Amino acid sequence: MPEEFCSVGDVDLCYETFGSPADPALLLIMGLGTQMIAWPDEFCAQLADGGFFVMRFDNRDVGCSTHLDHLPIPSLADIALRRPAAYSLSDMAADAIGLLDHLHVDAAHIVGASMGGMIAQVIAIEHPDRALSLASIMSNTGSRLTGQPALRVHPLLLQQPPADDPQAQRDRLIKLFGIVGSPGFPRDDKRLLDILYRSQERGAAPGGVARQLAAIVTCANRARSLRWVRTPTVVIHGTADKLVRPSGGRATARAIPGAELVLIKGMGHDLPEGAWPQVIGAIVRNARGAVPSRDFATA
Repeated sequence: MPEEFCSVGDVDLCYETFGSPADPALLLIMGLGTQMIAWPDEFCAQLADGGFFVMRFDNRDVGCSTHLDHLPIPSLADIALRRPAAYSLSDMAADAIGLLDHLHVDAAHIVGASMGGMIAQVIAIEHPDRALSLASIMSNTGSRLTGQPALRVHPLLLQQPPADDPQAQRDRLIKLFGIVGSPGFPRDDKRLLDILYRSQERGAAPGGVARQLAAIVTCANRARSLRWVRTPTVVIHGTADKLVRPSGGRATARAIPGAELVLIKGMGHDLPEGAWPQVIGAIVRNARGAVPSRDFATA
């Protein structure tokens, strides 16, 4: 599907859809500094084939959505000291709700990965009537005690090669996913590099990454608020995740009443194709349990 745009307040969001608008809506929300194309086309198509109208979009400050370059870029000290951010995860959740409004979707199945899982949780907390179901993937509750990165990941997270040095960008990506990727599944470097090159063409936004990170670290622990969530929920996490360690997924599942925890052996902080049957299966099973099965096409 061609890329389209919608205006949500002062932000223009770039989005794509897969499948029929007559099917139940499913919204995919991606993580920190990562564009919507990190939800692979084939992944989206499989969800659409399962009877969903699938939407993916660039969060504010990345990709082809509005880059808020008029806002200050937080320093490492600002982030470490959790100084006030330019915007919040609640603002980013409101962006997603604005996209649903634009597409005349009353409620959708909400699926988020990493930071996207945090935004999805905020939607379930602050906009419960818009969430038919919730799938929180490789995410956490915002607690400082669970789901924190392994120590050896920190240097790579802080390293940002120059935007005009493609080889350094490539080397960093391969090295990063060599650490945080999925050791239990084959790694598709070709797909990784394709996403990198397409992302560079669509628009790099180093300031946006920093502003999004500030939104994450200044968000209060959601565990207490998640206790009031009644949206049917599945929490999906890889046992080998070194970026958001599995304790983050376990804490999320404990916080949400009735949540199902799906731990995928050997999956790290990515979406390897070999894990798609388990990831997509869990999303679909949770969604179909949330509404009558007659609302779905036969997978």
